[in-house]
Amino acid sequence: MRRFIPKFNLSLPKVKIPSIGTTPVRKVTDALLWTPRKIGWVLRKILHVIATGPDYVFNAIIKSPRKAFMKAKTFRDWLLEKIDYLESESAKWKRTFQIIKSPYTILLKMGFSPQYAIGLLAVGTTATTGVVANEALKPPSFAAGDPGVYNAPLDSPIYSAKEFNTLRLDLGATPIGLVQIEDITVGTAYANSSLPSGETNAVIIGGIQGSNDPAFTETYLEVGHLTVEKWRCDSLKLTNVEAHELVVKGNASDGQSIAATAGTPRDRAISGGNRADDMITSGGYYDQLKITSASSGVNGKIDRLILSNIYTRGGPCILDRIKAGTVEILVNEVGEGDGFSTKEFEITTSVVYKRFVNEDNIEVSISPPTPS
Repeated sequence: MRRFIPKFNLSLPKVKIPSIGTTPVRKVTDALLWTPRKIGWVLRKILHVIATGPDYVFNAIIKSPRKAFMKAKTFRDWLLEKIDYLESESAKWKRTFQIIKSPYTILLKMGFSPQYAIGLLAVGTTATTGVVANEALKPPSFAAGDPGVYNAPLDSPIYSAKEFNTLRLDLGATPIGLVQIEDITVGTAYANSSLPSGETNAVIIGGIQGSNDPAFTETYLEVGHLTVEKWRCDSLKLTNVEAHELVVKGNASDGQSIAATAGTPRDRAISGGNRADDMITSGGYYDQLKITSASSGVNGKIDRLILSNIYTRGGPCILDRIKAGTVEILVNEVGEGDGFSTKEFEITTSVVYKRFVNEDNIEVSISPPTPS
């Protein structure tokens, strides 16, 4: 006999929730069951953010600038690499165009004489066309530094030959405002060079003694202001010089004798009205440098004579028979490395001054220069 078990309905009675406007209100049971789950989900999210938020924010703060820096560094390296490449290519092209433009100058820098360089270009290259021909085979001139005998104030030489590698300036009655020669190598101071046949001096500046030729009357070189600076000589000697003001300063020599004497030379400058054009040249290799008063009985006249950075070997540098307002002998190096007993730098008693500045001239061992 089956046991009777009564059934009870435990479900909540259905209650009809009135609508608010057009949106129905959830049932009470659904609202009661959904609200705790949603609140729990929200709380879990809040707790997760609280737990992980500081690390996330910290990592973002730390990593963001680093990433920005790395990107900037990558761009910087790329930009500098391009700039370096362009600079390198620019330098290469500039050097290439210089070589193409001037093989004559390159040969001079290698130590060849101007005439020998012209011979190489004319025989061994196509030097009869283009820029090379224009530079190497153009007429010689003083301004271009071509060797030859120049009668001031002419810029073209009265004599020039392949075997003649002297830069010689002969002065006469026409006065010159400025003669400036700088940055040259003279004598045996460069490869494959020698002094001219029969010559013993690398540099000769001044007049000409008449006793060697009865038909020639002695001459002087008259200068308003003479500057001799930064020479390198085996020996440097001043004789028969009259200077209103003599300045000898900062010279170093392997033995020296400074014995100038006081006198009454007058101050002077060279005027002459319509003077000749200035004569200026820079750079070059020569067997000898000579500036003289070559016309018998006629003194050469230069208002301003600047001889700077002249590198010599193979013979003395001579300044003789000069009458000047001011003579400056500045920061030259003189010597052959043979001891102080030999006076390589010498200002003799024939040098006469009215005012004399003699400062910082020292004796020091100086070896002869090595040919470049």
